[in-house]
Amino acid sequence: MAKKLMVASMALAVALTASACGNSNNGGDEASTNGNTSSNTTNNAASTDNTTANNTAATNESAPKDKVTFSLFNGVANAPDGNTNETTIGKALEDQTGVNFKIEHLVGDLKTKIGTMIASNKYPDVIDPDAGIDQLLDAGAFIDLTPYIDKYPNIKKVYGPYLSRMKAADGKIYYLPFSTQVGAYTADPNINQGAFWVQRRVLKEAGYPKIKTMDEYFKLIEDYVNKHKDENLIGYASLTNDWRFFATSNQPMHLAGYPNDGNVEIDMNTHEAKTYYTNDDTKRWLQALNTLNSKGLFDKASFVDNYDQYIAKLSSKKVVGFFDYGWQIANANNVLKDAAKKDPAQDDFVYQPMPITFDGQPDQLLDPPGFVNNRGIGITVSAKDPERIMQYWDTLLSEDNQILRSWGIKGETYEVDDKGRFYRTAEEIAKIDEPFNLKFGFKYYAWDWPQYGTNSTLSDGNALAPGLQPEVFQLSLTDKDKEILGKYGVQTYAAQFATPQDRPWYPAWGIPKEQGSPQQIWETQKDEVTKKYYPKLVLAKPADFDKVWQEYLGAFGKLDTAGYEKWYTEQIKTILDQVSK
Repeated sequence: MAKKLMVASMALAVALTASACGNSNNGGDEASTNGNTSSNTTNNAASTDNTTANNTAATNESAPKDKVTFSLFNGVANAPDGNTNETTIGKALEDQTGVNFKIEHLVGDLKTKIGTMIASNKYPDVIDPDAGIDQLLDAGAFIDLTPYIDKYPNIKKVYGPYLSRMKAADGKIYYLPFSTQVGAYTADPNINQGAFWVQRRVLKEAGYPKIKTMDEYFKLIEDYVNKHKDENLIGYASLTNDWRFFATSNQPMHLAGYPNDGNVEIDMNTHEAKTYYTNDDTKRWLQALNTLNSKGLFDKASFVDNYDQYIAKLSSKKVVGFFDYGWQIANANNVLKDAAKKDPAQDDFVYQPMPITFDGQPDQLLDPPGFVNNRGIGITVSAKDPERIMQYWDTLLSEDNQILRSWGIKGETYEVDDKGRFYRTAEEIAKIDEPFNLKFGFKYYAWDWPQYGTNSTLSDGNALAPGLQPEVFQLSLTDKDKEILGKYGVQTYAAQFATPQDRPWYPAWGIPKEQGSPQQIWETQKDEVTKKYYPKLVLAKPADFDKVWQEYLGAFGKLDTAGYEKWYTEQIKTILDQVSK
């Protein structure tokens, strides 16, 4: 029987992140962990001391001593394949539980990969399918976790407030989400969500202008490229690969001053949901890219490059500017930041986030608190020992081990002052680079597991994520970071951006939709139309733009957009009614 998600409400006091990671697509995979400010977001720098880990093991007297390895498929290509026990964090967890996971990350197309699993009816023990979750639910690939949850105190503690929202239409729970808020909400001083990014050397050469509008941003890029024609620079690149197409299609929403609610903009007064794909904002955005292309400033390969090629280009120092979500470009940002720490001259190539809107209106690029309920990790029907997997997850969800996966080991990756505040020394921050993140396990445990949401607070008041701990953030800044922040009169990157407005439904893209429902079908059809016409619109001769736009409107007009908007408006109002009670 197909497993179908029921619509679930979102509450105010929950934290979204990473972003991301994001996705209903448009939703940006909220997989961002915002942790490791020494090398930026996705590599959530976090941890615990050896005594803490030992205490956790000691209290778990029923932990099996025999060792077992489970297979885990991760639907995002964010790290090399490997065994968790080959990392410091994973080895500590294996010592406590006897469990190791052999992780396979996505290579190629996600839907094709999952389709192959479904056709064979053979699955890894555990799957984090990201945007492919509906395929697996519809195929009945996940077991019901409900009978296990009450057995495990840490799982019950973390997910207890959200259990009613996690239930499918049949009343069962098939996966655990990643964005559950534990404790008070801790704001992020970094930019792990949407921003228009530009190389720091561009701002420096222009005298650190306080640009706010789209036209100012593109003029800044154009002027720089024209002054450096011998460098063979790419003025502006955009990500369109597969489900990540939202990194190109979301901009009209953001430029108009809306947060990442996915396919809809929600009026703060009427709470009506409206799509934006055929409005004047989208036309204005695509026409701006068309103009860039006509001037040789747009990277035409944006419509054919895969994600790895895109990240490689950003890392190459040739791309002057782009829009994307911080969690999604973390690998490129980390490479550039690591190089700048070793050679301050390389800081010129680090990307600076800018809060750009169409006409300088307040942005809403920073995420308000939210709960993403349409992404998570599940145990498959092929798993021979679900109990051991649930025991592992329960152990992982102890506060001690959440400190381990976030802060690391006391005396090695963090310290505690006489007031009990966690911090990192300059030496510790310097050593936590990309290779360290992989070896220690921060990279593998930053997301994709049952966990406290990134913006959570520990029971002693410390931030779960080191990057959100003020002491760590400030100490992690290089002299060059402080210099450019000073030029803009701020002490954090987030301070340049507008304060997010409370939106109880946020993110709207995280409201589950049944597989095969009119809403899900609309999104599939919308993807087909936009992916067909956006390249045509951007790459057309400027004189032909209006003609292609009319063709695009004709194709989009065949979709039941009014029905989609009506459904979303109903969901938003239902959530508001529940929150007000």
